[in-house]
Amino acid sequence: PPPETNAPLGRFYMSGEQAMSLLQRPLGAAYELLDNETAAPYHQPLVDIEQQIAGLVSLAESSGTPTRLVRLALALGLDRFDLNVFLIALAPQLDGRFSKLYAFLQDDLTRKRPSVSLILDLLCPPTPERLLYLAHFSDDAPLLRHRLINLAAETGVAQPPLIDQAVFPDERIAAWLLLGQYQPPPDLKDALAYRPTPTPNIALLPEPQQLLLIKAAAGDDTLALVGRDRLSRETAVHLIAQQRQQSLLTLNLAADSSASPLDSIRLLLRDAQLINAIPHIAGWDAILKDKAPPPDLLKIVLAHPDQVVISGQKQWQLHRTARQRRLQWFRFPLPDTAQRARLLAHFLDGAVQNQSDRLALAGQFKLTSGQLRDLVETARDLAGQNGRNLQAADLFAAARAHSNPRLTTLARKIKSQYVWNDLILPGDQITLLHEMVNTIRSRPLVLEEWGIGKKLAAGAGITALFFGPPGTGKTMAAGIIAHELGLDLYKIDLSTMISKYIGETEKNLERIFTEAESSNAILFFDEADAIFGKRSEVKDAHDRYANIEISYLLQRMESYDGVTILATNLKANLDDAFTRRLQFAVDFPFPKAPDRLRIWQALLPPDVPHDPDLDMERMAEQFDIAGGNIRNILVNAAYLAATNGQVVTMEHLLHGTRRELQKMGRLVNERDLAISKGK
Repeated sequence: PPPETNAPLGRFYMSGEQAMSLLQRPLGAAYELLDNETAAPYHQPLVDIEQQIAGLVSLAESSGTPTRLVRLALALGLDRFDLNVFLIALAPQLDGRFSKLYAFLQDDLTRKRPSVSLILDLLCPPTPERLLYLAHFSDDAPLLRHRLINLAAETGVAQPPLIDQAVFPDERIAAWLLLGQYQPPPDLKDALAYRPTPTPNIALLPEPQQLLLIKAAAGDDTLALVGRDRLSRETAVHLIAQQRQQSLLTLNLAADSSASPLDSIRLLLRDAQLINAIPHIAGWDAILKDKAPPPDLLKIVLAHPDQVVISGQKQWQLHRTARQRRLQWFRFPLPDTAQRARLLAHFLDGAVQNQSDRLALAGQFKLTSGQLRDLVETARDLAGQNGRNLQAADLFAAARAHSNPRLTTLARKIKSQYVWNDLILPGDQITLLHEMVNTIRSRPLVLEEWGIGKKLAAGAGITALFFGPPGTGKTMAAGIIAHELGLDLYKIDLSTMISKYIGETEKNLERIFTEAESSNAILFFDEADAIFGKRSEVKDAHDRYANIEISYLLQRMESYDGVTILATNLKANLDDAFTRRLQFAVDFPFPKAPDRLRIWQALLPPDVPHDPDLDMERMAEQFDIAGGNIRNILVNAAYLAATNGQVVTMEHLLHGTRRELQKMGRLVNERDLAISKGK
């Protein structure tokens, strides 16, 4: 028997008469369709309301401010049926009574959202053809492709058929329509950024480039911005948005996001159309594969009806992509020396008047616009901490700090306070080292302003070979050059780069040079003879791969746009063809007695308490050792004197000499020590 009308399980019961009535309805007929006589009183009010709405829409368009609903329909290509579906789903957001009304129409008080079936009943004629409208609820149709609606089960059924699924409006689109407030999608919260019409700092861009960007902004071509200078790219995007008098909506493909790149870009393009913003796709490099983006993704971008801006570091290619619009390229490489000097002057705003200091900094440090901006702020912080006005030394210290710090994980940073007077070498070698410094300083003038760099087949870097016995000042000289130029010095032991596994040596070297490209540092390769032996005829696989390693290092040194110094103890072990390709070769000879005397005198600081009768001449004459050994002896003697609470005496020097000779594996002539001690 049927349950009582008000029984709690009444909605789960269907009588036999009801079942027969459903079976007798023709396919596609609407449930409980009103006859014409009953429906007639409702027709005219509906016509009146439609006319009122049309009048309001026309008034808004004539005033130049079309309604957001009209903009939604036009931007996303919605037809009348799509728009009505969205409005039916949106109605409960406007008035809670619609939830009860939908439950009543669906004969189920738990179903407060319209189902696909109810929407078809409301919008379609009672014929089988109404099932064709189900195509509007497919994934590639505008409603779901643009995520205007979501389909979900509102009943206890896990996977109900399509016609029984409830239709929900997108909450963000609803908020924008009703309140005019834009919020990024939750799955793009960290990847999507909205910015009202920006004001660019156009001083960061060369004037010719500004004019080209302004011209491009007047059209609807897709714009590709590529290059390592991120701040310049961002400034260009801001300039384009300003010229178009639009806000900016930026999607960073390199940021963390739960959405796929394809869905992310679709949402970006959708939202940009709705809020009248320029869509900017940043981090384009993240999706490149074999120097090209996925074709389906690029197709969507190029099919967008409005201008789209793409930006990234790497140059990319188009592979068989059908295009509906042109693609314009704008390149933003690292600024050259003249541009760096101009940017420094702009960021300093008169704080450092000496133009030569700015030119020196611009010439030595290849930095991006953003790094130049940041280093000026860091330099101001350094000057403030020291209670002084901004000085060139602060700028150089900040420039080193803002160069790539990751090289420290692959090489050892050498901090040197030595000056030219500390280096004891024959006069011609000192002159040659000064010539090397002057060459490094003159690179911007010669290579860029004079145009010599355009004629060089290889790289424009400076390469040098320091050769000589251990302890003769090779590392000291490299440190003095770095200190003179205000650059960092990184020391790499080449013997640790060599691997017995094929290809590993090249990988180790590549990591060094890759990180060094943005480090603005001098690379000092010690123990170079570990890899550069005399090239021999290839007799086996080992010889062949050894020569490959040598050739690879030669190639990377020539292409490296910086200063590379190789140090070896035995020049005879180096390949002659290799040494001919180096710009400088500096001999560090074993010091003779006069030079050793100068080293003894130079390495003893004036603050060290010592016996005035120290016989440095005798130490220089009797002990045939290099400067590095002399330094060790003086350090050991100072520790001995400090331990005994005395000043440094000849006894301490001789004891230190004995220990140093023993460490070197040389015989100790006690007679020489005794004679010296007796003096």
